[in-house]
Amino acid sequence: MNIRTATEEDTSAIGQMWERLASHHNTLDSALPAAARGGGKVYAKRLATRMNDPLTRVFVAEQDDKLVGYVLAVIIDVIPDMFVQENSGFLADIFVEDEYRRHGIGKILVETVRAWMLENNVRYFEWYVAEHNAAGRKFWEAIGGRAVLTRMRANTQQEES
Repeated sequence: MNIRTATEEDTSAIGQMWERLASHHNTLDSALPAAARGGGKVYAKRLATRMNDPLTRVFVAEQDDKLVGYVLAVIIDVIPDMFVQENSGFLADIFVEDEYRRHGIGKILVETVRAWMLENNVRYFEWYVAEHNAAGRKFWEAIGGRAVLTRMRANTQQEES
């Protein structure tokens, strides 16, 4: 298994994986958005425009010349006029194909992001995990993640009882 920085040639396959990621989340909880028709292609095009962005990295996991996972991470800045400036990061997406899960690939992808963040003097990085994603929550806790905020949602119209 090989972990490397993604190239523009990888974006189509990554877009397809993103569609499976969106579908997985929507299956866990229908409140999470499903991918729009062609959403993976749009995702791939957006990734392609950010390949040379020094604040963005996409790493891929490759096995037998096939992409089996990816992670997208960004270095973010906070509004320096309002907050004490800290270099922080955001792990936007991570996906490993079903048949390659539980082999440490996700952990290696996250450790690769951690090393990139450290090289860039980033103190910490954050991510979202779906509330109903028990396996995902277990994964993140196992690599040292802890809850900092809880994102909540309310409908604008009251549901009838």
